Amino acid sequence: MRRVVISGPPPVQILDVTGPLEVFSCASGYQVQLVAFDDSGHLPTSRGFSLAGAIPLQHISGPLDTLVIAGGPGAENGHYDDTYIRWVVAMAARSRRVASICTGAFVLAAAGLLDGKTAVTHWSFCDRFAREFPKVKVLSDPIFLRDGAVYTSAGITSGMDLALALVEEDLGHQTALSIARQLVMFLVRPGGQAQFSHMLLRQATTFKPLRELQVYMLENLKADLSVEALAARIGMSPRHFSRVCLRELKLNPGQLVDHLRVEAAQQMIHSSSLGLKEIADVCGFRSPDVMRRAFQRVIGITAAEYSERFTRS
Repeated sequence: MRRVVISGPPPVQILDVTGPLEVFSCASGYQVQLVAFDDSGHLPTSRGFSLAGAIPLQHISGPLDTLVIAGGPGAENGHYDDTYIRWVVAMAARSRRVASICTGAFVLAAAGLLDGKTAVTHWSFCDRFAREFPKVKVLSDPIFLRDGAVYTSAGITSGMDLALALVEEDLGHQTALSIARQLVMFLVRPGGQAQFSHMLLRQATTFKPLRELQVYMLENLKADLSVEALAARIGMSPRHFSRVCLRELKLNPGQLVDHLRVEAAQQMIHSSSLGLKEIADVCGFRSPDVMRRAFQRVIGITAAEYSERFTRS
């Protein structure tokens, strides 16, 4: 029986706790324990109520399989309780692996468990995380990642993706896929997938011509989407258009085109029966090799690797 302990400095983000808890509870062979900071038997959440049935941290003894630290306001406030940090260090030493959900990474870093390691947290906290813990190499894009026996994940729902990945490590792909179906999760996402959808960037800019241009790009992925062509369509010089893209979207025009085409291809891979050559053509890539290189730039794996991940039976 694999013993999984889930805790977090209160108040915790509810889904950081209940998401992984539900995933592990759906698999056989796991004993999941929720741990509270005090003797109340309750773990306070950021929504004004508490999760009951928690075990006081001082009552946890013996070896653990997986220690999971949830995020939330208690992890994000910059104040790290010495007693709790010492407990995390002690539990980590008795665990086969340690994981953080969202801003739970702050707790692992405060405990020194991420020193010299690569980690991720919610994209909106990555800059602060890097400043506060300079010994940690912070990546802002992955949904989750592993460095040795330590796992970190991005925002909230990515905790379920990480938990599924841990179940897959332990029990195989079929079990993880079965749980994903049971929980009606959209798909089992690889950790390298970007945590922020660039198809939504058109909603993030207040510059209407750029929003309208992105709609055109999504509807015309096979068209000429060069800097010169896009700049002409929006009525700007190529140089000014590049500056506007960087200012509004934090991407240059080439990066924006890459992200839109790759995300369109991702959607087609897991929602159609088309082959990679056909998908490359539909999404505006000149060849499957061009699409392969774009996938590597954007999500860190090739299109073939991504396809294999989502088409395994």
